[in-house]
Amino acid sequence: MTIDIICPLYKAENYIKKLHDTLEMQKNVNIQNIRYIITKCKTDNTENIVKQLNCICTIIDKSEFSHSLTREEEAKKSKADIVVFITQDIKIKNNDWLYELTKSIESGECSACYSRQMCDNTTIEKYTRECNYPNISKIVSKDDIKKLGLNTFFYSDASSAIKRDIFEKLNYYDGKKLVISEDMYLAHKIIVNNYKIKYAAESIVWHSHKFSLKQVFLRYYDTGRFFKQNSYLYKYNVNKSGKSLARYILSRAIQEMNIPVILDFIPNMAARFLGMKLGKL
Repeated sequence: MTIDIICPLYKAENYIKKLHDTLEMQKNVNIQNIRYIITKCKTDNTENIVKQLNCICTIIDKSEFSHSLTREEEAKKSKADIVVFITQDIKIKNNDWLYELTKSIESGECSACYSRQMCDNTTIEKYTRECNYPNISKIVSKDDIKKLGLNTFFYSDASSAIKRDIFEKLNYYDGKKLVISEDMYLAHKIIVNNYKIKYAAESIVWHSHKFSLKQVFLRYYDTGRFFKQNSYLYKYNVNKSGKSLARYILSRAIQEMNIPVILDFIPNMAARFLGMKLGKL
């Protein structure tokens, strides 16, 4: 099957060339196009760098960017069999990342896939990644909702793939301008329409941040807004997964005697809780 890779870019001049090189080194796949959407920034050289690469480039103003609509508009231009979404800040170290991400879609085992994410720092995010992205692959369907609740729709477009004709059939993101969690919005549509999603643990990317407490709060505030705007998600169990993640983070930090994480644990969890609660108001 042919593949189009879609990646939004903003102030990416320091790592876009390396990311592009790792996309081009992928083996046993048929990449039709690499499509970048660049949000303009006068102080950044991303546009000039990308124009020298073997790719398709779309330029938008900052006011036009949306996590959902920007991806949707670019996907509508694609004629490939599979659309792959990535974010600019992932690192790809293996030349089979894309094959492992798309092979189950090609075989008909599922309609969408997402990669395993690993973290190369020692912040809370390290343990979050460990908990959310284990080393064993799995496939979820509508039959798993009763057991998994909201986790049935866990899905990340930091590195994901979907069969393009199904994406089109589902009407993409319905033309909505989502501020965050566009991947969960799509995953819910995939599952409730009787398609399957695979977590492909063999498809590995490295994806790390070092968020301040303010940034953590704002991310969860936006997530709270997303849930308020998509209140049908309230019917799924969410508390159990959140508490389980918190317990895992603390136990792993204590196990490794990671003092910075132990000290940051309560303020970080408080920022998440307050951000989510206030975002829902």
